[in-house]
Amino acid sequence: MTSIINPLAERQPVPLARPSFSRHLLRRPVALCAVAFLGVLVVVSVAAPLLAPYNPQSQDLTRVLTGPTGHNLLGTDTLGRDVLSRLIYGGRRSLLSIAEGLGVVLLLGVPLGLVAGYVGGWTDRLLSRLGELVMAIPAIILILVVLAVVPHNEDIAMLAFGLLGAPTIMRVVRGATLAVREEQYIKAARVSGLTHLRIVTRHVLPRVQGPVIVQASLFAAYALLFETGIAYLGLTGNAASATWGGMVAEASTVIEQQSWLLYPPGAIIALTILALGLLGSAVRDAAVMDEGGAALRTVPHTPRARTPATMGRCPDGDAPALLSVVDLEVTLSRHGGATPVVDGVSFAVRAGETVGLVGESGCGKSVTALAVLRLLPRGMQVSGGRVLWEGTDLLGLRGRDFDRLRGTAFGYVSQEPLASLDPTFTIGSQLAEVLRHHDDASRRAAKVRALELLRLVELPEPKHVASSRSYELSGGMAQRVAIALALAGRPRLLVADEPTTALDVTVQAEILALLRRLQAETGMSVLLITHNWGVVADICDRALVMYAGQVVESSPVELMFDEPLHPYTSGLMNSHPAQARGRPRLATIGGNPPSLGDWPQGCRFAPRCPYSAAKCRAGDIPPDSSRTGRMSRCVRVDEISLGGHGDRSALA
Repeated sequence: MTSIINPLAERQPVPLARPSFSRHLLRRPVALCAVAFLGVLVVVSVAAPLLAPYNPQSQDLTRVLTGPTGHNLLGTDTLGRDVLSRLIYGGRRSLLSIAEGLGVVLLLGVPLGLVAGYVGGWTDRLLSRLGELVMAIPAIILILVVLAVVPHNEDIAMLAFGLLGAPTIMRVVRGATLAVREEQYIKAARVSGLTHLRIVTRHVLPRVQGPVIVQASLFAAYALLFETGIAYLGLTGNAASATWGGMVAEASTVIEQQSWLLYPPGAIIALTILALGLLGSAVRDAAVMDEGGAALRTVPHTPRARTPATMGRCPDGDAPALLSVVDLEVTLSRHGGATPVVDGVSFAVRAGETVGLVGESGCGKSVTALAVLRLLPRGMQVSGGRVLWEGTDLLGLRGRDFDRLRGTAFGYVSQEPLASLDPTFTIGSQLAEVLRHHDDASRRAAKVRALELLRLVELPEPKHVASSRSYELSGGMAQRVAIALALAGRPRLLVADEPTTALDVTVQAEILALLRRLQAETGMSVLLITHNWGVVADICDRALVMYAGQVVESSPVELMFDEPLHPYTSGLMNSHPAQARGRPRLATIGGNPPSLGDWPQGCRFAPRCPYSAAKCRAGDIPPDSSRTGRMSRCVRVDEISLGGHGDRSALA
């Protein structure tokens, strides 16, 4: 076998100097203006005793409604009090009110939204109903009740306002979390063994921060309007207190005599609301830019010759099973009923063995693997059967007990490596996070071990890769990183869901050689999901062929290529591109797989099978295991000759 060329032989992406989040933000003129305005407002309000030219309560009845003068830059009010001084002192009350309301909203709305979206089920329904109940209460009525019980207490009023606003931000966070929890990198983090709390705080929360920031800025603006409104109505503080709302209320009484008195508080309220909205929008955009979009350049990279490891020894057929799946059934809840997706699937994976799960798209391969890992998407559930790990039923384990097996008993590599990596963190930090969880290692030790893992999967320049993020990697590099992440907990079984689908032929060969070498060095088992017979021929010891939710054939790979026992298996092999050599056209299987839940009576492949007979449709086809180590769901297997497909190396 010839040496395999490094997929990064010609070019390797290297990130240019990457602007930080603060630089993204400060490059926006609108954001700069908003930050500068709000910063000045906060500083001036906090330092009011030092900056205000007069005491806000000092009266001078000889100077009433003067308008702007050299003595009073913004004029005086109806009692001769300095408008500028009262404006400065009024900011202290308004900003404190915003902080009180916003604090309650964020402390309640964000955690509850994360819990509802991530946990789902009855927890989601309960929190959603409670939120709807609170939102149904008219805010102004409740605030009036609160102020009737605790008169003129603006702090209590703002806390109550924040409580009423929490369900709104909870719903926004819940919706964003529902989408994020289905991302592949969340599933990868769960399989790696990370705790739910760590996944939520480190991987979910950063991805929902955009909607949170926007909602927080909008709520801050509403809080200012609300605080101004209740002060305008005279429901808080007293007439002598310096508040922006009180100043607007006072100006409204003399608007025909002196309209200027309304301009200073009105302008400061409007500008503050505008600045809060613009800042929220700018921060959200900067956060999005911080997650992706780094410019790339290419630099020459000298290829290194690779020598693939030899094929590992096929395990003894009588060895005890590491993983046993018995009569597994998975259903999908929809339209008020349960639609079967996987039906009676049974197989075993032994220590050190590579088992291939083959079939067309939609036949149930990935669903079977996700059921084993307890990662089924929402709406799907295991409705029958058992999944045994060294004799222990995984489906019966409590969530906490099952989580202890994630990452150490089994690892998972998805068919979308880029999607399985969190783009908000560097590769090194994600690897170190898993290592610290499993090994209880220090940060330094975890970083060293992370570099070792990157070297283990044959990545050049591991230090550079560790400092990169997922969008800075090529497909081949991302797949190697995904494998390294799956190996971080030293799993005994690696579930690889079409790990070479999106890669070119050269990179596919490297990934397969890497899996063989890692298996030989670590002794782990591999459950490989694929629709590519070349991959099966190259790496697998045994193969399972699935069609319409059932396993229709199971056999050692060599025997399956020599003598397939099911027409569907033969049809798949004949349709492999390698079989087109010397033929005018590539053979195909006629028809299409049946729709989900619309499986035909009897043999599910019968409508597409050239050997179909009446008895094929007479009833359910039981598995035939009369041949040692092999199984088939074909009632005519002894009557028809499907032929062989020669040496499997022809397809590899």
